[in-house]
Amino acid sequence: MLIALSIRDIVLIERLDLSFHSGLTVMTGETGAGKSILLDAFTLALGGRGDGSLVRQGTTQGQVTAEFDLAADHPARGLLAEAGIDDDGALVLRRVQHADGRTRAFVNDQSVSAQMLRNLGRRLVEIHGQHDDRALVDPASHRALLDAYGGLVELAEEVGARARGWRVARTEAAQEKARLDEAAKEADFIRHAVEELTALGPEPGEEERLATRRTEMMRFEKIATDLADAQDAVGGNNSPIPGLAAAVRRLERRAGEVEALVRPAVEAIDAALNALDLARTHLDAALREADFDPHELERIEERLFALRAAGRKYACTVDNLPNVAARFADQIDALDHGAETLRGLEARADAMEAAYRHAARDLSQKRRTAAVALDAAVNAELPPLKLERARFLTDCQVDEAAQADGYDRIEFWVQTNPGTRPGPMMKVASGGELARFLLALKVVLADRGSAPTLVFDEIDTGVGGAVADAIGARLARLSARVQVVAVTHAPQVAARAGNHFRIAKEAMADLDRVATRVAPLAPAHRREEIARMLSGAEVTSEARAAADRLLKGAAAD
Repeated sequence: MLIALSIRDIVLIERLDLSFHSGLTVMTGETGAGKSILLDAFTLALGGRGDGSLVRQGTTQGQVTAEFDLAADHPARGLLAEAGIDDDGALVLRRVQHADGRTRAFVNDQSVSAQMLRNLGRRLVEIHGQHDDRALVDPASHRALLDAYGGLVELAEEVGARARGWRVARTEAAQEKARLDEAAKEADFIRHAVEELTALGPEPGEEERLATRRTEMMRFEKIATDLADAQDAVGGNNSPIPGLAAAVRRLERRAGEVEALVRPAVEAIDAALNALDLARTHLDAALREADFDPHELERIEERLFALRAAGRKYACTVDNLPNVAARFADQIDALDHGAETLRGLEARADAMEAAYRHAARDLSQKRRTAAVALDAAVNAELPPLKLERARFLTDCQVDEAAQADGYDRIEFWVQTNPGTRPGPMMKVASGGELARFLLALKVVLADRGSAPTLVFDEIDTGVGGAVADAIGARLARLSARVQVVAVTHAPQVAARAGNHFRIAKEAMADLDRVATRVAPLAPAHRREEIARMLSGAEVTSEARAAADRLLKGAAAD
């Protein structure tokens, strides 16, 4: 509930600090005293639209601070947690209004957006008046209020969860079907690609290994050619070894005749033959080490050409060809098994739709039952409010087009007189009637879906006597469950308050201006204020006696 309100430099309010308590608090004062200014300032703190004209003349900025004491499980605390705002118990909303129209918003001294402040404000306070359009008159809130009244919040959340689950399942089935349709368009190409890449069999890193090997072989190619030529010269067809060996044999046959003459030559030729044999051995070893095989080089170049051609064809690097092959294989597998997968996804979506529709129909039926009970409860409150010929009814329209909130469009309607056409509450009821309809509705809904603080702005305008007393009785009854603040001109309402503030406009002694003052009233002063409300400018003894009777009657109730 609201526990404190501080206002600085707003219109006629220079400095104001008010403390609030549970129960019914009333604010009274003569017309033009500043009650509307007070409510405008409060609305600003709750995230209402800013306006530079709210800043008191002669100052550059105004400020409004509202402090609330909330239960640990109040929904506003969830918003604080989501926004990462410190929550140490009390909740303080602060709005700074600059004269140039700019505003700044704070929650627990942390800067926030005006939208964040507005979202919090809606959960903390409801403001109701003859011309107000922020609370129950908004049809968008009527379904949630009916669910709260009928105890259907959990079922409505279940319906919402089922709707979201069905939507996800339906999307998954649609995406799978689209994937299959797209794959089917290119089925022939994909199958050919799988066959081609499977036959090619690319391996990760293969291109680099082949390119390195080819470079080595091309480097050894020229060396190997020279080595082969040398080998042929030493040991091939043109080798001198056979001729030298034959010459040695002929000379050795003559060695016995003229050994001294032949022996040196034979030894020299033998040495040459040994050297040539050693050279051939070294050349053979060098050729083996060079490891050059023209056929292998040809095979490597053909393999590289095939791999790179495939990379160009499938618009990827050679190293990524295995991934492309795997992806195509998965697409073929999806084509081969996709129909079964799609049937499973569609069956799941159908089952979730059936579960949603079953829950939505159950919720719709229970909403109609709750609507009958709500109508009866609200209509029972109308006669004392001088609406005995009027009727409240909950219009339930069913549209089985799937919605997260179920099938129902809920709107609160009224019929102001027998024989007239019922219609939406905001369009049919006059200002005074609307205020009383809202009061009856809030009395019924007070502990179900209500903000912890309710503000009623002059809802007793244009009524008096028994009707004003009935309004006061209902505000008092409502205040037993939520905090109620009422701006009123009715003494019957003021008499039932537990807390009473008087709003007055006073001339400043030292300056040629006026200021709005708000003062809490002690019991004796309350009697005088209620007497003033009864009699007008001159408070008579009869008015004081009537005020005493109102206060005693309210206390007796």
